[in-house]
Amino acid sequence: MEGDCLETGTAIETDPVSRLAIDIGGSLVKIVYYSSDDSEISFCSVEDKVSGSSEDESPASVGDLCRSFSSGKLHFFKFETRKINECLEFLSSVLLRNSGSRNTEGTFSTKCLIKATGGGAFKFADVFKEKLGITLDKVDEMDCLVSGANFLLKAWQHEPFTYVDGQREYIQIDQKDLYPYLLVNIGSGVSMIKVDSDDQYQRVSGTSIGGGTFWGLGKLLTKCKSFDELLELSHQGNNRLVDMLVGEIYGGMDYMKIGLTSTTIASSFGKPVSQNKGLEDYKPEDMARSLLRMISNNVAQIAYLNALHFKLKRIFFGGFFICGHAYTMDTISVGVNYWSNGEAKAMFLGHEGFLGALGAFLSYNKKGLADFAHQLSSELP
Repeated sequence: MEGDCLETGTAIETDPVSRLAIDIGGSLVKIVYYSSDDSEISFCSVEDKVSGSSEDESPASVGDLCRSFSSGKLHFFKFETRKINECLEFLSSVLLRNSGSRNTEGTFSTKCLIKATGGGAFKFADVFKEKLGITLDKVDEMDCLVSGANFLLKAWQHEPFTYVDGQREYIQIDQKDLYPYLLVNIGSGVSMIKVDSDDQYQRVSGTSIGGGTFWGLGKLLTKCKSFDELLELSHQGNNRLVDMLVGEIYGGMDYMKIGLTSTTIASSFGKPVSQNKGLEDYKPEDMARSLLRMISNNVAQIAYLNALHFKLKRIFFGGFFICGHAYTMDTISVGVNYWSNGEAKAMFLGHEGFLGALGAFLSYNKKGLADFAHQLSSELP
């Protein structure tokens, strides 16, 4: 479980429990909740905790990304979907401390309804009801992704940024010129959404090769037990020991007639074709690096081609696959720059993985939270 929080300046006039929303995806569960009083619950100051008691146990950490305002905090947490019971325990502690008491069966004695999105809102609805007495009020997944992205782009001045040569550069966007744009959400799979206005959008493309592919294949190829562990392993790898390069086909030479240097990847995971080696002969970190680059390059190319087709000048990438990971962002940025001949730039979002959960959170009170967004934007530096 990981989490962080962002302090805000305005309380939402609803009961405490209704300030929580959840996005249950195929790989991860994302939670957003609001607290208006520091004395209620404050997870942002908890030190990182790592448990090594079990081989199958992934580290649990809480990061401090708070910003100070007059009152209130938005908290962001994530869990692996396969560890849904840990998520339920966490929700139980949050709701109990905010809403009062549970009955003798362990469920909440008063009716508790929370906004939920993602496929898991349907898959796990009975589990939430049986174990916690919580009813999931389901909200459309695409509506939530778009709503969450629009909110962040309007309310957070330091939310969108480019990543070039290892440097983040935050982008100031003219709100009158925000639309249309392409939202590329890289979750277990990938959705590409053309956003035309606050409430008008169209899913124009997508691919099944996404974060779930990275995690699933990575788990088979390495001994990594979690997404974060696999991502960390990729830091140490060299994809050129697994990928087939142009120079290896052309005897060390470039193929400049079509603009390919000798170091360009000709085939991801192509090197084993010409080597008499088995899986055990390749380092896990090299395979993790190759896998990460293969997926990032593929998503970048498909995203740009969609932006070109629909004449969209802005491409925003979100989803937990990115995870603020420098190499992932660099690969996507280089890919978009390459395919566009330098005419387009990839842009990323600071709260990239919580678009759906934030959109579900915003669905409690459209009018009240529009005012909330306006006041946030006026207070943020």
